[in-house]
Amino acid sequence: MKTIYYPERSEWDSLFRRNTMNTEALRETVRDVLERVRTEGDRAVLELEERFDKVRLDTLCVSEEEFAEAETLVSPALKEAIVTAYRNISTFHAAQRFEGRKVETTPGVCCWQKAVAIEKVGLYIPGGTAPLFSTVLMLATPARIAGCREIVLCTPPNREGRIPPAILFAARTAGVSRVFKAGGVQAIGAMAYGTESVPKVYKIFGPGNQYVTAAKQQVSLCDVAIDMPAGPSEVCVLADETARPAFVAADLLSQAEHGADSQALLITTSRTLLEATIQEVERQLALLPRRELAARSLENSRLVLVKDLDTAVEMTNEYAPEHLIVETEDYLTVAERVVNAGSVFLGAYAPESAGDYASGTNHTLPTNGYAKAYSGVSLDSFIRKITFQEITREGIRRLGPVIQEMAAGEQLDAHKNAVTVRMND
Repeated sequence: MKTIYYPERSEWDSLFRRNTMNTEALRETVRDVLERVRTEGDRAVLELEERFDKVRLDTLCVSEEEFAEAETLVSPALKEAIVTAYRNISTFHAAQRFEGRKVETTPGVCCWQKAVAIEKVGLYIPGGTAPLFSTVLMLATPARIAGCREIVLCTPPNREGRIPPAILFAARTAGVSRVFKAGGVQAIGAMAYGTESVPKVYKIFGPGNQYVTAAKQQVSLCDVAIDMPAGPSEVCVLADETARPAFVAADLLSQAEHGADSQALLITTSRTLLEATIQEVERQLALLPRRELAARSLENSRLVLVKDLDTAVEMTNEYAPEHLIVETEDYLTVAERVVNAGSVFLGAYAPESAGDYASGTNHTLPTNGYAKAYSGVSLDSFIRKITFQEITREGIRRLGPVIQEMAAGEQLDAHKNAVTVRMND
């Protein structure tokens, strides 16, 4: 990990540089795959699965027999953990339900909003180095609470044509309608365009590699909505002299094992903590089964010493991390000053992994500084708000002259006339 002492404000931009996905170079390849799926449907997806995932499938859809078998293969302890996490995620997201109210803006003019679920949503769960059944819970649970009529999930099968049992158990627990054996660009294309087996959806959610990211970007231009821009995962730990080096090191390493392109950042006011954290990182890293992957990630990471807490908070807000862990003496006061972050973990006993799995908050979050403008996935991600207005005779009599004057000012005579004919009634 690179160590930086008291960086100048002018150095912050270079200090915060992330590993970003270069999807531009993949544009042509991804476009060709998407076009094949759009025009050839299931046949293209099956052929692409054989080409990219090295598996020959007879069908894309996961059967009821496979769901039943998966349930027998998940250990009782893991089942209990998944169900507990699901309940916590449900509790947190159910509390986000929108309650609109009618507002009389002018006598006789009443306006309100109604929340309506997106009818069809598609969830993408990557394969990669770990079966991300936690992401199934994070996406399917709020979709179910929102009332989405159809929730479909695509995830790549292994070379035997099977889906990890924990993913199927989580999907059934959280209310997924159907699961399909498809990964990568072909999965995104199947959900964006629809095939004989996979229904077309209105919005696609979920993480993925640079090919999946490029595919989501392309289909979002004119075919389907997506959740948010995505990049490699990241964490920032903001700590003072009261933080425990072992805790800080564990937090940095838990992020690092996500992938070689992940980034971990420590911003601290304590040189003692910084130096002790370096030693703890080395000690804990040697014990990790995924230490080679984590070690590559640490090459992208930074340990930064700053002069005071004000600078630390300002630097953190400028970085706008996906995950922010605040391990300071007065962490609640510091939390009030946080304005740019995806999800914040407060106190010595709040690791990022709590939010990744089971505290109840969502772990699908903006990366690469997008926390300055984007929120993480929430119940709102799965709904639309429709506005309504009811205008009576009194309302148009009172508001009509205002509308007429504004329409005339914009030289839109038909707009003005739509009011005038009513005023003359």
